[in-house]
Amino acid sequence: MSTDPAAPTFAISPASGGHGLTLSETAARRLAKLGEAEGRPVMLRVAVDGGGCSGFQYRFDLVETADADDIRIETGGQAALVDPVSLPFLKGSEIAFVDDLSGAQFVVRNPNAASSCGCGVSFSI
Repeated sequence: MSTDPAAPTFAISPASGGHGLTLSETAARRLAKLGEAEGRPVMLRVAVDGGGCSGFQYRFDLVETADADDIRIETGGQAALVDPVSLPFLKGSEIAFVDDLSGAQFVVRNPNAASSCGCGVSFSI
């Protein structure tokens, strides 16, 4: 999180499932709308890749099926998936959907990130 006093502060939802990952209500509602638009249920795959301006970057994909080793995070009948390699970088994080002046997007509110870029897609630990 940013140490800039003008930056918005975000509360992390209570941890569940032993990994501390949560899917916010806003993200679950957006996934439900996307599934309705697609005509079939979709899940949000969240991964961490090397790169970006801060060292690591989040990758978001809509998928229909989970891999056998995926960690599944559910809220309101909707699901996000995280692979075991990305899990250590995301422990304790909240996956949310925001719609503000900078655009509408899925975001990760990651308490492990020491810093992040302005767009919120890349981070460092």
